[in-house]
Amino acid sequence: MDNEDNRIKHRQIPFDPLHPNRNQAGAAAHYLTHERGILTAKPATPHLLKVSYDLLHTRLEEIERVITELGLHIDARLTYRIKRALWHYTEDTFLANNGYEHSQMECTQKVFACRYEHLDHSLRDHRPEHWRRYL
Repeated sequence: MDNEDNRIKHRQIPFDPLHPNRNQAGAAAHYLTHERGILTAKPATPHLLKVSYDLLHTRLEEIERVITELGLHIDARLTYRIKRALWHYTEDTFLANNGYEHSQMECTQKVFACRYEHLDHSLRDHRPEHWRRYL
């Protein structure tokens, strides 16, 4: 039904070269190597990340959400947006054709929950912004 070669995807994620962080690919690779479903994440250049992942555990769309949640900027030129849209469509179609439902795949919320657990919450001020100015 599904071949392991079809499940393992190899993608290149380009980053915006105008971002203040000059090594976005390295920062993304450092974080993504610890995520479930990511087989390899290596920076080819400071602005290009090569990632391999198992489609049953994560999708490119979820990887991109995590990257943007980290504050990194994916290159938004038209050619890259078209490629990414095509990859999102083919991955969703592959999963649907092989009978995998969203509940069987790793959810993006688990990735964000894992990141939230690792953040330092000791200096968080829970008051609304307008209250902070008066106190």
